[in-house]
Amino acid sequence: MGPAPSERDDPAAWDVARPRRPSRMPGVDMAGFRVPGTLVGGLRMVPHPAVMLILEFGPGTSTVADGTGRHHHGSLVAGPGFGYGGGVRAWGEDIVCVQVRLSPAVAGAVLGASPTDLATTVVSLDDLWGREAFLARERLAQTPSWEDRFAFTDALLARRIAARSPADPAVAWAWQRIVRSRGLVRVDRLTSELGWSRKRLWTRFTTHIGIPPKRAAKLVRFDHAVHRLLAGSATARVAADIGYCDQSHLHRDVMEFTGTTPTAVVTEPFLTVDARAWPAPLPLTSPAQQLT
Repeated sequence: MGPAPSERDDPAAWDVARPRRPSRMPGVDMAGFRVPGTLVGGLRMVPHPAVMLILEFGPGTSTVADGTGRHHHGSLVAGPGFGYGGGVRAWGEDIVCVQVRLSPAVAGAVLGASPTDLATTVVSLDDLWGREAFLARERLAQTPSWEDRFAFTDALLARRIAARSPADPAVAWAWQRIVRSRGLVRVDRLTSELGWSRKRLWTRFTTHIGIPPKRAAKLVRFDHAVHRLLAGSATARVAADIGYCDQSHLHRDVMEFTGTTPTAVVTEPFLTVDARAWPAPLPLTSPAQQLT
């Protein structure tokens, strides 16, 4: 177990940077973080529908407890949905890093790893990239500005993508279909639009994305729900807008993913800094409009 939670886990004190220009590659977004002093173990990891790549290069280091008794230190990669159940926590001291959010459709090419090996888990970047991870951290530490760090990271990821086979176009389309629908598109509709059998979609999607399509849709819908709650929307309004049967259904999903209630989840530091570090999602339309 990590240290006990503390009131010093305040994202308002963190230095958060965003690149002025978007990545040259679709499905890649990044932010920079400088967390001064001590980050105590109250930072609960909230699941997100992206593969998370963290490149640490500061004087300190972070520790992530993955909920199974294992601790991971420094630069790492976490699959989509990492933090499921609310048992994953992070702490550290004097942390400086670039965090990259990768669409699962491109993550395999960027990382050189099978998405199924990353699903809902975390691995050391050193284990994936070897010496390249060390050299990347060294270069970032020597680079004085956030904008130059973002440019270096973007070029590094572009080189890695260029050296590998692109994602399966049909699977990438299915993933984007789920994202655009806010997780509301049904699996049988995806199979119909692709002209595939349910088994074929399930197998190919899981192989290339790392999680099955139904679970991916549930994760995407949850992510939009918690960000709407974070923005101040009422629980009943969020449940209706995002296609939950009722407030109890939304409550169960939030509890399942985070181990806490909709009322409590909006105070999680991971989510409150999320609103500063990443662009706000597009306004939600009605469930019927989202499926057109």
